[in-house]
Order: sequence, then structure tokens, then C-alpha cells
Amino acid sequence: MSTTLPPIDRAPLRRRRRRAAAVQVACILISLFMLVPMVLIGLAAVSSPQALLEFPKPLIPSGFSGDTLLAFIQATGTIPALGNSLLVGVYTVVLSLLVGAPAGYALARQVFRGKDAYQVFMLLARALPIVVLSVPLATMFLNTGVYDTVFSVTLLHTTLAMPTTVLISASIFVSVPTDVEEAAQVFGCSRFEAARRVVFPMALPGLAASSIFTFVLSWNEILGAAVITLGHRTLPAQVLASLGEAPQAYRFAGGFALILPALVFIFVMRRYLVNMWGTTLR
Repeated sequence: MSTTLPPIDRAPLRRRRRRAAAVQVACILISLFMLVPMVLIGLAAVSSPQALLEFPKPLIPSGFSGDTLLAFIQATGTIPALGNSLLVGVYTVVLSLLVGAPAGYALARQVFRGKDAYQVFMLLARALPIVVLSVPLATMFLNTGVYDTVFSVTLLHTTLAMPTTVLISASIFVSVPTDVEEAAQVFGCSRFEAARRVVFPMALPGLAASSIFTFVLSWNEILGAAVITLGHRTLPAQVLASLGEAPQAYRFAGGFALILPALVFIFVMRRYLVNMWGTTLR
């Protein structure tokens, strides 16, 4: 005697496929929203000055040339500003990790009264407009003799990056099992040695991902750097100061120059992006 099986309900599978397709479409649209302006700026930066003056402008320029980028690179102050931006970005990453990573470790491992309120309080530095922070900092830097230096911009960018660095580092260290750290202490390591030899190496991919965020934040920050520098500007501040008098070709080349280094840095560090929350690549 044969038994008839009930029909298979494929509705949950269809709903799951529709949700997956909707997520894919949303990801593609968001990627295009971010990518299309970069592509257009890049095309304009490698276009000839004559092609930039065409009207109506075609999507693909009629003439390509390196004269626009070359003129921007040869402009007064561009190369020193590029060097200042790179130095500030690297110094900000190093200083933020030196201070923020131990603070994040303490938040992840220690329990104390007001811990949640403290984490929320740290974000107030990002809630304030950058001008509100940069003006009193500029006054302090003038009084201490460090105004208009790479060091002053590094301090400003570190102040902006510190809250997110601490909170991201804390989430990374939370994902590192405490059993591993306790096992290291059982085998003779002190608390500091266990953290240095076991916990921090395991959290290194996530900390590298955190450094991406910090570097891009420092590279793209413009208002604060424009307020506290005059002769030692970063590249974004230099481009901002020159926009009023610069021709159109310089503006496109400047925009492309601001985008390219950040994209290169992210491309080099891309394998760590999925480790932002302490997971491990396999």
C-alpha cells in the first residue's frame, strides 16, 4: 500500500530567494551610487582641457590627455600638501592605535560602573561640528607654538578618530575568547604578556581594518585642517583654498587626487575589511 506524500511547500524558499535578490539589487544600487561620481571625476581628470569645455558634455570624453593631472601636480604647494596628508594619515593611525587599542581592550575585558554611559559619552566628540572643535584647538595650538604644523593636524584627526577606534577595538577584543588569554596565564604569562603575545596578534586583522577607517577619515578631513594650518596644509585643505581661483581642469584633477590614495590604501588593506569585528579569514 503506497502512501502519498504531502506537497512540498516552496513558498519559504521563494521568499528567501526574493529577499536575497532584493539584497543583491540594493548592494548594486548603493555601489553604483558611490562608484559613478568617482568614475566621472576620474574621466574628467584624464580628459584634455578642450574636452572639458565641450557642451553638452558626453559621458565618455572625446579626448584624453595627462595635461590636466600634470598641471595639478606641478601647481604650487601640491606635492608638499600631498606629503603632509600622507604623514598626517600615518601618524593618526599610529597614535590612534597606540592609545585606542589598549582603551578598547580595557572596555572589552573590564566591568565597571557607568561603562555603557562612558561609551556613549565618547561619541560626543563626533557629534560636535568640526568647526566647534577646531577653533578652540587652533587657539590652544597658537598658545603652545604648534600651530600650522603636521603635529597639530595629527592631534586634531586623532581626536576625531579616537572614539570610533576605541569602540571598534573593544568590539574586536570582545570576539577574542577569554579562554585563550587565561590559558596563556596558566602557562606562566602575566596579564600584560598574555595580552601582548596572544590577544593582540589574534585581533591584528580587525585592528588593521580599523586603521583603514582612521586613515580615510584623516585623509578626507578638510575643515579642521584648513582652520589650523596656513603654510603646511594637507592636500584637501590645499585644494579647498585653491578652488576659488583654479580653473575647471584643476578642480577635477584635485578631486581625483583626493580619491585615488584612499582607494589605493583600501585596496591594499581590503582583505582585512571583513575582519572589522574580529572574525578570521579562512
